[in-house]
Amino acid sequence: MPSIFTKIIDREIPADIVFEDDTCLAFRDISPKAPTHILIIPKREIMSLDDLNDEDEQTVGRCVMVAAKIAASEGLTNGYRLVVNCGNDGGQEVPHLHFHLLGGRKMTWPPG
Repeated sequence: MPSIFTKIIDREIPADIVFEDDTCLAFRDISPKAPTHILIIPKREIMSLDDLNDEDEQTVGRCVMVAAKIAASEGLTNGYRLVVNCGNDGGQEVPHLHFHLLGGRKMTWPPG
């Protein structure tokens, strides 16, 4: 069964898309944890960080580069956080690799 993110990629579910290219898609989180909360996902289905292989290096690198570009376009000049949750204990809720771009407020540590 396709994940909710695959359905967003396939336009079966609407999303507030802020960026798209051949490799990744970025959209606003429907339950934001910060004033700016954008998810960046690879279009190719990768379940989690644990499922990465050497062939994924360019895809993951592209997602990180896109996150930085979106942060700049969103005006996150005072900083931001880029988060990847992995597995149940890591807080991953959707079985499709995704990066959370969070900003627009002071982040605290530790998170969670």
